[in-house]
This record gives sequence, C-alpha cells and structure tokens, in this order.
Amino acid sequence: MGIEMNQSAVESLASASETYIDRIEDLHSFIAKADRAGNFSACSIDTEADSMHSYETKLCLIQFSIPDALAVIDPLAIGVSDLKAFTDFVDRFEVVWMHGADYDISLFNSTFNWVPKTVLDTQVGARFLGKEKFGLANLLEDEYGVKLSKQSQKADWSRRPLSEKMLAYAYNDVRYLLDLGGKYLERLDAIGRLGWFFESCQAAQNSVLMRSGKSEDEMWRISGWGRLSSKGLHFLKHLWLWRDDECRRLDRPAFKFLGNQEIMTMAGQLESGGIVKPPHYLRPGPVKRLHEAIDVAKAVSPSEYPVKHRRGEGLRLEINEAKLEKIRRFRDRKAGELNLEPTVLATRTVMERLASTNLSDEEKADALLSWQRELLEPALS
Repeated sequence: MGIEMNQSAVESLASASETYIDRIEDLHSFIAKADRAGNFSACSIDTEADSMHSYETKLCLIQFSIPDALAVIDPLAIGVSDLKAFTDFVDRFEVVWMHGADYDISLFNSTFNWVPKTVLDTQVGARFLGKEKFGLANLLEDEYGVKLSKQSQKADWSRRPLSEKMLAYAYNDVRYLLDLGGKYLERLDAIGRLGWFFESCQAAQNSVLMRSGKSEDEMWRISGWGRLSSKGLHFLKHLWLWRDDECRRLDRPAFKFLGNQEIMTMAGQLESGGIVKPPHYLRPGPVKRLHEAIDVAKAVSPSEYPVKHRRGEGLRLEINEAKLEKIRRFRDRKAGELNLEPTVLATRTVMERLASTNLSDEEKADALLSWQRELLEPALS
C-alpha cells in the first residue's frame, strides 16, 4: 500500500487546525464553528486520565476531531458540570470513532453517566483486517508512515500547564482516527466483514455498560485470595482497607504505595500466626496505623470471618473436554483460513461455555455473537 500514496493525506491531516479549550466560551465557539460546517457524519474522541498518579481517577483531557479541526478540551479547567454542551454536541454525530474504546467509554460513563450513541473502534477493525499489532502507534506507522512519540503515554495528565510534548501527543491521538476509520470501513466492506465489525463494536459497548463494579465485599479480594483460609481472608480485608485509607490520605494509586503481592504476603503471615514485617520503605505513620488495623482485626471473633466462596457467583461449569478440544481445533483452523487471531472467533472462556454439559442451549447461544455462531456452527452441532 503505499505510504507514498498517502503522503498528501498525511500532510493534510498534519495541517488540521488545533484548538486548546479551557474556557466554556471557547467550547461554545468551537461548537458554533462546527455547526456552520454542518458535517455530523463522524467525529473521533480520545481521553486522558490520571489513574497512574491519583487515588481517584479523574477525566483530565478530552481529545476531539472532526474533518480539518482538532480540539483538546480541559475538563479540569472548565468543570465537568459545564460539559453537557459537549456531550450534547457529540450526540449529534452519527458515528464516534475511538481506538481501544473500552476505557474511554467507562470513563465517560463514570464521569457524565453518558456515552456516545454509536462507537466504532479502530482497534476492533484492525483485528478483523488481520493486523497482528493493533496498537494505535503501530497502525499509524503501517498506514501513514508516521512514528508517534510515546513519551507522554504515562504522563500525569492532571498537571497544568501541559507541556508542548504532552499537547502534541494529545492532538496526535485523534489526528488520524477519522481517516483511518474511513479506510477500515472500505476494506472491511470489501472482504465482507462489515457486519461482523458493527455487531462486535455494539457488543463491546454494551459489555462496558453492563459491567458492574466490584461490591464492597469483593474489592479487597485481590489476585491470590483463593489460596487463603477464612482467617487469612479476614486479615486480607483489614490490610486492604488500611492500604485504601493510606492511599486516600496521600492521593496516590495503590500500586505506588504498596503492591498486592506485599498485601498477600502479610495476610499469609497473619494467617499462620506470624508477625507482620512491613516493607522498610513505609513511613512511621502508615506503619503505626497498620499495626492498629491488625490489632482491630485480631479482636474480631472467627464467626465473623468472611465466607470462603468461589470467585464469581453462578453455576460451576462441567466441561466435556473432548467437545472443548473439537471446538478449539475447528476455531483455530477457521481462524487460519480467515487470517484472524483465534480469540477473535472465540475466547477460551466462551469455548468452555459452549462445551459445558450443564448449561442450556440458550445460555450457550448467548455466549456468541451471530457472526461467530455462524462460523463455528459445524463444530457445535
């Protein structure tokens, strides 16, 4: 394909106007200008948050593009409550393009209790086109020959003012999305996968909206909890709550204070009747409160320890291993014929549901999208 053929497109995209919006008046002005242009067929959106740097994740930037115009919108300066004008504006577009939309949709849902009506995902499109590397930087280099800097990928997006490098990174995240999405639609249509793409994007959006957060009784059950007894779970819960309180005090994400493995190690020490040895880098205040939390936990009656239940609620699957292997082999062969990564057709979890002996046919059917069911039908009968 040639990157040379795309040179004029690259130059055109590179010259799109850039607007940094940190006042509500500037947002209204940008919307009015787009209104006059009158093109509401598609836009593209990306977001930046501060989950790597703060206790509570905040929406820090919204990157937005329409043909020939880019905007970086600053929710921290404008205020989330004043951004309804933006969400109403986005709802006027037929399609919103994103890349790896799961996180952005979740962030919009938690921030505004709103998500765009129709989201198309270039990452999903890339996988249906057989791309082995589907990160945005990989796709843009493959399509346009541009190499984007990743230096700001883990930046603290809550800090102001934003550096020139951070702004350039933010604009580039949406600079090419509309053009890339249009090209992908044409190619998917040409190979007969457009229906697969639309259904998969809609299913992914529905999955995000239906996904419930962990309950208060589940949040502390971090990776490895299943190895602990009820006594160990009791101490794990109190250790997790202590860490959560310390992170709130410091406005720091948990992984930057004390990792899950350290928490599990301490829970194991207490489970076996040993003495907790907190990491040497913890300051005296947190250590003092840690020992206070442990003393409180030790005073609790064993009858009040958490129940040692299995992860998740619902039926434990009984799997026909021969059927599972038959489905897996068929899936892998079909994926090879279609030049697709096998998990696009069905993940291990989905295949286990399909091979179970204690789920109804209706429950099994719900595990697949219609295009997946059609492709895998010979292995399911």
